[in-house]
Amino acid sequence: MSSFVDSAQLHAKAGDGGAGCVSFRREAHVSKGGPDGGDGGRGGSVWVIADHNQASLLGFRDHPFRRATDGQNGTSKRQHGSSGKDVVVTVPIGTMIYSQDGELLADLAGPGDKWLAAEGGLGGAGNNRFLSNNRRAPAFAEQGEFGQEAWYNLELKLNADVALIGFPNVGKSTLSSRVSAARPKIADYPFTTLVPNLGVVRVGTRSGRPDDATEFVMADIPGLIEGAAEGRGLGHDFLRHVERARVLCVLLDLSELAPLGPQEQLDILLRELGDYMGDLLERPRVVVGSKGDVAYNEIDDTLTISSVTGEGIDKLVSELAGLVVQVRHEEAQASEHEIVIHKPVSEEIKVEKIADNSWVIIGRAAARAVRFQDLTNDEALAEIVRRLKDLGVDRMLTRAGVREGDIVNIGQLSFEWWRDAGGAGLDRGEHHRTTRRERLARHGRLDLGDSDDDE
Repeated sequence: MSSFVDSAQLHAKAGDGGAGCVSFRREAHVSKGGPDGGDGGRGGSVWVIADHNQASLLGFRDHPFRRATDGQNGTSKRQHGSSGKDVVVTVPIGTMIYSQDGELLADLAGPGDKWLAAEGGLGGAGNNRFLSNNRRAPAFAEQGEFGQEAWYNLELKLNADVALIGFPNVGKSTLSSRVSAARPKIADYPFTTLVPNLGVVRVGTRSGRPDDATEFVMADIPGLIEGAAEGRGLGHDFLRHVERARVLCVLLDLSELAPLGPQEQLDILLRELGDYMGDLLERPRVVVGSKGDVAYNEIDDTLTISSVTGEGIDKLVSELAGLVVQVRHEEAQASEHEIVIHKPVSEEIKVEKIADNSWVIIGRAAARAVRFQDLTNDEALAEIVRRLKDLGVDRMLTRAGVREGDIVNIGQLSFEWWRDAGGAGLDRGEHHRTTRRERLARHGRLDLGDSDDDE
C-alpha cells in the first residue's frame, strides 16, 4: 500500500461552549446575596495549518476525525469554566480544502498558512451578567453554544521546484533515483509509477563549502498520455501536481520501443499541458532525450541523457539548478510569503419560508440570541426580545411577509408572530403585559413585530 496520499477527507468538530451558571451569593449575615453565577468556557476550535514536515495526506486516510474539547460549565462565586483546547491539524504545504459541494474554501500554499475549519462554541453567560438596575435578581443564564461541525475534502498539489514530465516508461523514475535519494518503484512496463515521488537534488559547490550548494526538490510525476487534460488515464490527478512546479523537465523516449517519435511525444505533452492550464507553457522548461544508451531516434537541439550510463546527467542537473535559482530570485523580488489566516465569512441572518405559515431564521448571531437554558422564564424571554430587536430580526420578518399567527423558528425557540391594530412592537410591556404573560413559553406567543412606520 502506498504511503503517499494526495486526496482525503476531514471531519472537523469543534468543542461546545460550557453553560452559564445560575447562582446567588449565600454567606453568613447576608440575607439576600446578589447573583454570582460564572460564565461557561468557550469550546476549542479546529485549525488546519500547512507544515513543511508533512509530505502527504496519509494520516487522514483511515482517521479523518478531528475533535476539539468542550468548554467547562460556569460555577458559583463568579467562577468561569475553563475553555476547551484547540486542535491543530497539520497538512502538507499546497493542500486545497473544499466543501462537500466542491467549493474551494482555502488554499494553504505557504508554510504556516492556517484555516479555521470549525469554530468552538461560545460559553454561556452566567446570571451575574444580566444584573441591572431593573433586574436585581436574574434567575436565568445562557446555554453554551454548539461547536461547528463539517466534512471537508482535502487535495494536495505538490510544491516542487522541478517536475518530470513524460510518457509512461520514459525513464523519469530512473532519473529521479539517479540524481536524488528517492527510491521510486522502477520496472520495464508502463505506469509503474502511480503516485508522485519527491526527491531532493543537491548540486556541487563552487567554493567547497557545503552551505554553498544548491538544492532543489524534484517531483517524479506519473506518466501522461494523450487526453490527460480531459482526465484520461487519471490525468487530472497527475497534472495537478505540476501546477506549482517552478521548472518543467520534459523527457522524450529515444529508444526503438517508444510508442511515438520524439517530436510527436513533445507535441502531445505540450498540448496536454496547455489544455490543462495555459500558464504551464509559460514556465521555464528543459526538453531532454531519454535512454541515450539505446537511442534509436534523434531530436535536434536537445540534450540527450542516459540514466543507466550517466551520460549528460551532470549537465542536465546543472541546467535545472540554474533555472530554479533564477525563478526563486524572481519570486523573492516579487514578494515575500506572509502567513495567511483563512477564516469563514461571518454568516448573515436570513429569513426563509419552510412551509405555509412557518418560517425559520438562519444565522449564528440569531441562534446565539436565543440560547437560554429556560425559555419559559419571563426575564429570559424579555432579554431574547431585546437581542432580536437589536439584530433587526423584526424588520426582516416584516419584509419577508410574515403574517399574524405564523410560526417563526430560531434555534430551539418557536414563537407565534403577533401583530394587532395598536401596533407590533418588540417591547412586551407595551402590549397587554399581564394577559399575555401566561402565553409566553417555548412554543407560545412572543411579540416580535415591526412598527408600521419602519423602513
